[in-house]
Amino acid sequence: MNYYGPREMADSFRTVRRNTIQIAQEIPEEKYGFRPADDVRTVEKLLTHIALLHTFNKQVHLVERRSAVGGFNFPELMKQMREDEAKPRTKAGVLELLAANGEEWAARLEGLSDEFLAERVQMMPGTEPESKSRFEMLISVKEHEMHHRGQLMLVERMLGIVPHLSRQAQERMAAMEASRKG
Repeated sequence: MNYYGPREMADSFRTVRRNTIQIAQEIPEEKYGFRPADDVRTVEKLLTHIALLHTFNKQVHLVERRSAVGGFNFPELMKQMREDEAKPRTKAGVLELLAANGEEWAARLEGLSDEFLAERVQMMPGTEPESKSRFEMLISVKEHEMHHRGQLMLVERMLGIVPHLSRQAQERMAAMEASRKG
């Protein structure tokens, strides 16, 4: 019995994207050029990167429906993604890209079948494991976004902003403490 299927993938992705968008909203536009260290993306470029994360998986699984990643034109895809990421965007443009691409991806996930998610895809020769399920590969988009969202939460701290998830946890703890004392 499978408890985590296409609907759950879409719902969990929407939750992650909603939290990413909240962070993007809370960082002032004048800080979108902030770069926490040399050779690290600015806030704007990191958020744009997040908005484009699904590109590889969309192409491999939903457009081409490949059964193996060998032979896929990675250099061309990476070139296209770098060009898309390099385009200057306002805060409003970044927020729009995050929302539109996020919902498009979630809707695509929602429409998949359990059988499709169970299909195995051969990895590049010589890599471990030799194959992965489409489910594992598609869920990696959310995992990758969560990785970068952690970076953004640290950037918020560097900018003097308490991340909304931290504020919410603090509020829950204060409420529990107050009810315990009351």
